[in-house]
Amino acid sequence: MHIAVVYNADRDVAPERPEDRASTADLRLMIRRMARALRSVGYKVTVVPLARDLFAFQRRLRSLAPDVVFNQYDDVAHGALYEMRLPALVRMMGFRVTGSPALAIGLTRYKYMTASLLQGAGIRIPPCTVLVERVGDVDAHKWQFPLIVQPGQEHAGIGLGRDSIVESKKALRDKVRQILREYRQPVLVQAFLRGREFNVGIVGGRRPRVMPLAEVDYSQLPPDIPPIMSYAAKWLETTEEYKKTSVICPAVVEPDLAREVISTALHAFRAVRAWGYGRVDIRLDDEGRPCALEVNCNACLEEGHGLARQADRAGISYPRLLQMVVKAALEGPPHDLDIPMI
Repeated sequence: MHIAVVYNADRDVAPERPEDRASTADLRLMIRRMARALRSVGYKVTVVPLARDLFAFQRRLRSLAPDVVFNQYDDVAHGALYEMRLPALVRMMGFRVTGSPALAIGLTRYKYMTASLLQGAGIRIPPCTVLVERVGDVDAHKWQFPLIVQPGQEHAGIGLGRDSIVESKKALRDKVRQILREYRQPVLVQAFLRGREFNVGIVGGRRPRVMPLAEVDYSQLPPDIPPIMSYAAKWLETTEEYKKTSVICPAVVEPDLAREVISTALHAFRAVRAWGYGRVDIRLDDEGRPCALEVNCNACLEEGHGLARQADRAGISYPRLLQMVVKAALEGPPHDLDIPMI
């Protein structure tokens, strides 16, 4: 079986910092390791970079005619929302693609729309979830502080920092103004939940399998750094956030709570029509009830991290995890039609 691994090779839109684990060098290393793991289980693998020449990419993909396109395309431009276009294009060309379909990927990049859909599906979300499009809109709502404030169309912790938790209307206005100016997109405002935070990894197609729960441990952070998974906590190795935020996997969770967290995550995963693999972030409210924070359809598949680490705790090797992702792509999401371009 021939697998084409596609990743975003366009890195001219944003400066990079040497300590940033989201850098081009780290991405290319991850792709090489992924290709090696796929080859180790018998797949023929071709790595296909995609930058700005979409026609060249289409020609290359047609000439390769892979059985499956392994989608590792990730945006680098703030709010660009290009990620959904890759699976849409690949399916229009008639090829199978790993991970979620275009609609799910596009939907989940709009955080407020996702939250609204989840709430409509009966899934608990943080209170005070509001989309703010102008600074003046702050005065149109009654707020219960503290609040967490972030760009409404970003991912990977982009736009989340030490000033993202606000305790007053003035601080809220200032943060909204800064996000509107810097990111040029609406602002998501939600009640900040102080409870435990869990990452729920899900892998598979028709029969999705939940990986061992992971809990984010913020207990070592000093009081002046908010307990959130900010960009620094995720990617900047030299920061206190990165050094003092850890993940416990498997998490120590009482059975009843574990069942409730898993049920919430699966419900959210299915509600947005995610497929193949993903991660649902859950945080407990003041009453200890799970609330869905985010559904990540393009969860990181880097070896030894995130979903791969959770799979390892379940006894699933890294090559086997990638095999499961490929198998789900071959199954294909329900109601997915093969209607290639002529």
